[in-house]
Amino acid sequence: MSPTLRGYGKGMTGLWDVVIVGGGHNALVAAAYLARAGKRVVVLERSERVGGAAVSERPWAGVDARLSRYSYLVSLLPRTIIDDLGLRLTLRRRRYSSYTPLPSDPTRGILVDTADAVATASSFARTVGDPREADRFAALSARLLPMAASLFPTVTEPLRRADDVRALFGDALWDDLVARPLGELVRTSLTSDLARGIALTDGLIGTFASADDPSLRQNRCFLYHVIGGGTGDWDVPVGGMGEVSGALERAALAADATLRTEAEATAVTPDGEVTLTSGEVVAGRLVLFGAGPAVLADLLRAGGAEAEEVPAPEGAQVKVNMLLRRLPRLHDRSVAPEAAFAGTFHINESMTQLDDAHAAASAGRVPDPLPAEIYCHSLTDPSILGESLRASGAQTLTLFGLQVPHRLVDGADADAARAGLLDAATRSLDSVLAEPIADVIAMAPDGTPCIEARTTDDLERSLAMRGGDIFHGSLDWPWADDDEPLDTPARRWGVATRHPRVLLCGSGARRGGAVSGIGGHNAAAAALEMLG
Repeated sequence: MSPTLRGYGKGMTGLWDVVIVGGGHNALVAAAYLARAGKRVVVLERSERVGGAAVSERPWAGVDARLSRYSYLVSLLPRTIIDDLGLRLTLRRRRYSSYTPLPSDPTRGILVDTADAVATASSFARTVGDPREADRFAALSARLLPMAASLFPTVTEPLRRADDVRALFGDALWDDLVARPLGELVRTSLTSDLARGIALTDGLIGTFASADDPSLRQNRCFLYHVIGGGTGDWDVPVGGMGEVSGALERAALAADATLRTEAEATAVTPDGEVTLTSGEVVAGRLVLFGAGPAVLADLLRAGGAEAEEVPAPEGAQVKVNMLLRRLPRLHDRSVAPEAAFAGTFHINESMTQLDDAHAAASAGRVPDPLPAEIYCHSLTDPSILGESLRASGAQTLTLFGLQVPHRLVDGADADAARAGLLDAATRSLDSVLAEPIADVIAMAPDGTPCIEARTTDDLERSLAMRGGDIFHGSLDWPWADDDEPLDTPARRWGVATRHPRVLLCGSGARRGGAVSGIGGHNAAAAALEMLG
């Protein structure tokens, strides 16, 4: 049975200037920019609401907790997009950057406190036995900061050439970060296995790689993680991730874009026609595509067109959402749980453990222990909890497991795979806590524990995110090669496909990935050049 088509915004007939397939946050950014420029825009979203992965939900019936169920932090959303679209958003900075207990002795841990350099240095010395490691860690961040401050503003401009960008890095940093595997930079910058792991994790979020992977996919992931906002800081969206997509939805509607939900595309043609499950054809002068390139390739073939061969995307993570009655106790009595859990809490993420986990997963095994990192949204932003939960001392907890490629769950029984990864995640977390996490999990009114795992298979099923890849495929460097053709608006903005009237506008765009809106901004910029 065909889904019911629902629409809101302006009329739904005639030839559109732009048809946007997929209603994630990037699509909403593109729709808002284009509609504000006077273009007739329609967004087609297959689910019952827009927002994609940038949504808030209540996972447990009868529990007043609005969790950012998929994506959860914001770093790469440029201020220019917020200002251009008049978004009413509050992004709150976290005082504590991270806490990392020593896996072999969790009575000690590194707490990076951005407001207290002395305390940070003391925790490094106590944990790794070298009082100079804190200085090395700070020096690595300081080395990256000028590059981040110079590079980040370029992501909402036409692509620059590699040779021009190299000048923003300097030759030494360019060679260390762009020419050689990330493991070399981490090892030469830091001496302890634990501090090296803290740095390396930024190259492995959603990316399956080892420190020395010759593909450099870990380097590209690392780069995106350290340039956000020009500082590399990751902020908490007040009200949850749904406030981000909600603000974008309001901006698109205010500009008179049309948003159609329960409108699933089954085919796309190079001349701008999109066929829906109902058989209706929606035509536009341009098509902007918000899902991944692999999905677009399938829809183009369904529309009778040739499509590029796209490597199969593969995500590499598991996300566990929890509601706790209270924060769990730590073995480390020198650190308050409210400090440890407010930033990124690294679990079994030394450099050796991360590479061992990659080797285990490459051999088809779930890593044991599972490297993971967690944070508590509600410590920074309690507004996501209802009044009674806040009064009771309840807190949310989000765990993000690394080195879990889609191949470990692909083709497996979904419930069994989810349960297995949840067990691996909780065992890893328990290994650094002074009490089992199960002892502090809140219970829903029906007696079930408030904990859930979201696997790459869940992302593929619920969000059409092929292979559960949160980046829609391998990340690209955010610049063009020196000899790369930039002879069309789509190529200059990094949103081109082989078909001139079909542009990428999601995380699969040249500078897509994470909750950034950059893909949507750049696709809109290219489209406006093309439409005149």
